[in-house]
Amino acid sequence: MRWLAVILVASLSWSAWALDLQQAKQQGLIGEQLNGLVGVVRGSGEVNVIANDINRKRLENYQEIARRTGTSLTVVQSRAGQLNIERTAGGHYIQLADGSWRRK
Repeated sequence: MRWLAVILVASLSWSAWALDLQQAKQQGLIGEQLNGLVGVVRGSGEVNVIANDINRKRLENYQEIARRTGTSLTVVQSRAGQLNIERTAGGHYIQLADGSWRRK
């Protein structure tokens, strides 16, 4: 359970760029994926830049969590993905196991 607290603390550090992420989610451009990363639901180059930046930062956090806890990156990403999807606001997109997008 310690890993869950670490993931939660790490996710709070994303607030510096959460406004861009939040706007993109509200507009239905970006959604949460099961692997703990965000995906582009629909969008342009700017949306891809936002998603890539967020994913780069998330991966850095996930790698650090995996290193500190002795857990594989895959497990950390999966757990973070579950947590992110649970915390996703209604009306925002989440990606299903088959790769399709739906509003929560």
